[in-house]
Amino acid sequence: MPEINPIRLSELNAKINNVIETAFNSQSFWVIADITNHTFRPQKNYHNFELVEKDPHSNNIIAKVSGKAWGNGTTRIKNFEQVTGQKFTNNINVLVQVKVTFHSVYGLSLEVIEIDTNFTLGVLEQQRQATLEKLVAENDFIQKVGDSYFTRNNQLKLPSVIQHIAVISSKTSAGGEDFKHTLQNNPFGYLFFIDDYYTVVQGESNAEQFLSKLIEVFQSHKPYDAVIITRGGGAQTDFLIFDNYNIGRAVAKFPIPIITGIGHQKNETIADLMAHTQTKTPTKAAEFIIAHNKAFEDAIISFQKTILIKSQQLFSIHFQSLSALNSTIVNNTRDILNNYKDSLVQINQVTINTSKSILFNKKNDLVSISSQILSKPKIILYNRINDIKNTIGNIKTFNSMYLKNQRGYLGHYVSIIKMMAPDNILKKGFAIVKANNKITSNPDDIKVGSDIDIILAETQIKSTVKQKSKYDGTEFNL
Repeated sequence: MPEINPIRLSELNAKINNVIETAFNSQSFWVIADITNHTFRPQKNYHNFELVEKDPHSNNIIAKVSGKAWGNGTTRIKNFEQVTGQKFTNNINVLVQVKVTFHSVYGLSLEVIEIDTNFTLGVLEQQRQATLEKLVAENDFIQKVGDSYFTRNNQLKLPSVIQHIAVISSKTSAGGEDFKHTLQNNPFGYLFFIDDYYTVVQGESNAEQFLSKLIEVFQSHKPYDAVIITRGGGAQTDFLIFDNYNIGRAVAKFPIPIITGIGHQKNETIADLMAHTQTKTPTKAAEFIIAHNKAFEDAIISFQKTILIKSQQLFSIHFQSLSALNSTIVNNTRDILNNYKDSLVQINQVTINTSKSILFNKKNDLVSISSQILSKPKIILYNRINDIKNTIGNIKTFNSMYLKNQRGYLGHYVSIIKMMAPDNILKKGFAIVKANNKITSNPDDIKVGSDIDIILAETQIKSTVKQKSKYDGTEFNL
């Protein structure tokens, strides 16, 4: 068995450290990697994390090494967060300048010297631009003209007054509360009706939940004047949800004007570009609505003042015209009266003279008619008396002749009646039949086996009916 010469672990680590220092000789490298397992100790101003590289096809980790930042490195990370608005935390892709270090206790690690802010911003911007290009290419209701985007939503006309509002925000969002507080405490006393639709408004993974709230607003069928999307401030990656393709498409197509007040101060999100109106913060969104309503009120007041001024001007113009017309009428009336005064005097005189002549002629006519009235009744009465006397004579003459003729007519009718009397009929060979002591000519009243009376001119026969038969009645036809 060979002789074993063990060494202490610290000695081995010292050898490793010497090799690493010799190999890398204080070199630095720019490395692209994702951050995982990040922790920060504020009291020591120390970041501890892992840098990993993932397979772009399988997302499996193909390289991993511990990382650290302290002192100048921590200062660089703080600067990175201020410039990008992105917290230095897990699951972000970064370009960092590092140097290789080895510690006998903590092992191999990469110490951060510098971090490239433009790289992180560039990755996010590339993703954002790709999403915008896809939105324009796949949707005919989104068009890009120059640097501007024209969507179905931003082409809608805002109502003259915005009162009924749907607000999509986080339930715990201070920005949403700021929005409502600004509206409800506006200095003009405007009244607003607000419905809250709470959801998560950060993190790209929550895009589907956010989208469902937009759909809920649409399916409510409430007559909202506008939909407000609010969110407070945050890191750049907190706004990635608003760069989501499906949310951008839904905002662009939404049939109610959407106003965004997402709370970022630097870049525009895709939701901002697709919406009707974008503002920087929830408070600014509320101020925009108040200003919009105030503009309408100012326009109405201005219109009212214009109407008042125009009315006063028209009244003044027409009052002057009426005054001039009144003077003209008074003067013309006076002239007309003066012109027709002499004519009226002449007509009055002619009327008086003509009336006298007419009255005189009518008086003579009345006298003549009066004489006729007095004489004609006597003549009429005399003629009527003669007519009555003639009528009396005619009555006496024709009375005897009329009575004689009427006596002749009566004698004729008496002869006919006597010829038609039953006794004369019986003498001619006819008979009267009685059934049940009643005269009858209806054969249905006579039954076979019943007793009947047959009355002749001088004889009455009682008989019993033995047979009935039809008779055609032709034997005695003339």
